[in-house]
Amino acid sequence: MPYPPNTVRDLLKTDQVTEATRQELTERLNTSSHPPTFFTAQECDLLQAICRRLIPQDDHEQLIDIAGNIDKRLTENKGDGWRYDVMPADGDAYKLGLKGIDESALLRFGQSFQSLSTEQQDVLLGAVQKNEAPGQIWQQLPADRFFEELLTEAAENYYSHPLAQEEIGYVGMADVPTWQRIGLNQLEDREPRAEGI
Repeated sequence: MPYPPNTVRDLLKTDQVTEATRQELTERLNTSSHPPTFFTAQECDLLQAICRRLIPQDDHEQLIDIAGNIDKRLTENKGDGWRYDVMPADGDAYKLGLKGIDESALLRFGQSFQSLSTEQQDVLLGAVQKNEAPGQIWQQLPADRFFEELLTEAAENYYSHPLAQEEIGYVGMADVPTWQRIGLNQLEDREPRAEGI
């Protein structure tokens, strides 16, 4: 069920959100796409096409720039402090993984990933996820681990954005007054109610 428009954006303006949280989420809300600085333009276009299949935003007025956020993180050489021992450094993994996806698309369908139909793209990404995608690059990089890392980062980027939080009615950032109603289906006064209820 949809939540009222501007639920999270309106909540960010209140004293129920700490200043640090408000500043971070407002920055995410106001950040527009930027040219890639880690990826080449072609790599970024490919990453955007992949992210559109992992987290479709076809019905959104304003898109959340998942690929741009990944590019920004890699440009700043930031990470979460760990990686699988079978994986190279994040930047190298992304560069190889993107090449691997395009190589698999050419081997399986005779076209680049972006030229495939959405159904073919989904089939190919499913093969990467299951570690069944063809290609030499996947001999250097475990396809399933790359897919796991990419999907995780895409989901983190998407759901840490105020527009996605608004879409699902998440108001966990409004924690200044603490949470008192923690039982099943108990809502704080500041939590949105689905429209029509």
